Amino acid sequence: MRRADGNSVNVAALSMSAHTGTHVDGPFHFDDDGARPADLALDAFIGPATVIDARGLEHLDVDAVAAIDLDRAERVLFRTRDTIDVRAFPTTFAALTPALATRMGEAGVRLVGTDAPSVDPFESKTLEAHRILARGGVAIVENLVLEDIEAGTYTLVALPLRLVDADSSPVRAVLLEDY
Repeated sequence: MRRADGNSVNVAALSMSAHTGTHVDGPFHFDDDGARPADLALDAFIGPATVIDARGLEHLDVDAVAAIDLDRAERVLFRTRDTIDVRAFPTTFAALTPALATRMGEAGVRLVGTDAPSVDPFESKTLEAHRILARGGVAIVENLVLEDIEAGTYTLVALPLRLVDADSSPVRAVLLEDY
């Protein structure tokens, strides 16, 4: 059936940063030799995930994960805020310390996620946590929407798009209960 404007379909166009909303930071974001979204192993982005309530913490250090067995946690997600204002970019948020990033890699954690816009502090120029996590083989998901999520274990599905020439990728992240 033809529409009144003569077209048979609607077609949208998107123009945005690969870091808009919830996104995977590919290692190419901070390392010219790093992997791009199309090169990332998808199995890191699907599976059991532990959500940690880290609200009120100024930074995420090894004490933030003291309540869980990090050696058995495949994916760790940090809820650091009560609400998220999608119209404003926060300049203060709880970021990972280098010690926690190192510990995550040593423990074999496959993915770290946060509801903050970065795993590093806003003012960081070296992106040390990003680099340490990448060296440890830990995938990064940022800007998760966790405001209605309680601490606990879920199944995470947060697949990056197969973007060949990008540094990062938007994702539609979902947490499933009892899956």
